[in-house]
Amino acid sequence: MKLLTTFATLVVLAFSPAASAQATRTWVSGVGDDANPGSRTAPCKTFAGAISKTAEKGVITVLDPGGFGSVTITKSITIDGGGAEGGVLSAGTNGIVINADADDVIILRNLQIEGVGTGLTGLIILNAGAVYLENCRIQGFANGIVETTSATTGTQIFLRDSFVQECEGNGISLGPVEGAASVLFLDRSRVQGCGVGISVGTGARAILNESVVAFNVADGLKKVGSGLIQSYRNNRIIGNSPDGKAATLSPR
Repeated sequence: MKLLTTFATLVVLAFSPAASAQATRTWVSGVGDDANPGSRTAPCKTFAGAISKTAEKGVITVLDPGGFGSVTITKSITIDGGGAEGGVLSAGTNGIVINADADDVIILRNLQIEGVGTGLTGLIILNAGAVYLENCRIQGFANGIVETTSATTGTQIFLRDSFVQECEGNGISLGPVEGAASVLFLDRSRVQGCGVGISVGTGARAILNESVVAFNVADGLKKVGSGLIQSYRNNRIIGNSPDGKAATLSPR
């Protein structure tokens, strides 16, 4: 009888949904709880709590305005602030760290990543296939976006309708990393009020389109070694000291 009972228990466990099963869509809320499953009616409290309950290529959505904490991303995923514009408050630490596989795609949308003057780096890209920032704002960090990918093919980084501002060091920094060939496409975006606006290292390339790099206290644009910065159309590189435009901005 004991053997039958044990067998029956194993059968139930095998065919029942696991308590830790990951969902393709989860939610966070300022009044949520990370002990929750992350469902629409029982949301998590932080992005870190939700990501462990979200399947690869899934979506984390913000239900209401709030600060949802720093997070490390290790898989393809979308984090969407929606109409609420979810916040990542990262005083004294990094905001978002991406350390995924070389073919993973990460999408960050409608997020405000705030370092309140003491944050370290707003977004660190260690490894990924592609990273999209859409309608995001990064401000108040020592550095805004730092890419040091270990992917042999580099990382494609897309900023659209986004701001990087008031970061003491680099607004955006790419490489250099030996063997990598990362590309940044800055579309209708701004980098302003930082130390160096955009710094591009050996093997990396930045392409600007209808974007503004303005009032950075050091170079607006800076290339290191064979780094390349290109203009597609209608860019404004103004008010930086030195301006950096003539020496580093090449026509595409």
